[in-house]
Amino acid sequence: MNWRELSSQLFPEGFDIVERDLFLSGTARAAGAEVTVIGTTEHAPIGVEIALAQAKAVLDTVDRHPGRPIVILVDTQGQRLRHRDEMLGINSYMAHLGKCIDFARCRGHKVIGLVYDQALSGGFITSGLLADACYALPDATIRVMGLPAMARITKVPEERLVELAKANPVFAPGAHNYFMMGGIEAVWESDLAANLARALETATSEDRRSSLGEERGGRRSAHRVMQAVVADAHARAA
Repeated sequence: MNWRELSSQLFPEGFDIVERDLFLSGTARAAGAEVTVIGTTEHAPIGVEIALAQAKAVLDTVDRHPGRPIVILVDTQGQRLRHRDEMLGINSYMAHLGKCIDFARCRGHKVIGLVYDQALSGGFITSGLLADACYALPDATIRVMGLPAMARITKVPEERLVELAKANPVFAPGAHNYFMMGGIEAVWESDLAANLARALETATSEDRRSSLGEERGGRRSAHRVMQAVVADAHARAA
């Protein structure tokens, strides 16, 4: 689904979104209120320019429209793998974007992410995964690291990882597996406008991903380990 068709279904009350060099920005009406829309399209690689453009759009919203919700439309192949971006410190630009999103949340802006096509690597981590809640369309491609790359890094044969992925969502890509792990709040099958209205109404700054992963059986230990670490820190501080 291209971003224009998506916007028509998400924002039947109207939208004014423009695309410039694979970067999406603008406004729309959702559930009777104005929202800021930012995002990317055509599997955009996130280089320093798009990272800064998204960060600027977030800060402009905080400055000019206090409390206005922000909707992030995600379609990215991850950070741009160019020598120029690495030399400029692309990691710092992406960290800056993440901090801006968190700053907006701290200032009372609800932030909703929607993966409508592809979400890979750092481009996803510093956008949709930093939202109050991230959702996905059923056919969305989501992964932080592909199995071939994971095999090279871990030295575990790819065939073994493929077998593990059949039973363990941690090793497997796809919207359903990320739902099982708690990274995706829900998969939107139909009536995108109604789903968005519900997401905006129920959005909370509480990070429930680890507990959701435990409830859904996709990440059985993360929440328990986090609780143990917090309890130990409190005990040491007492």
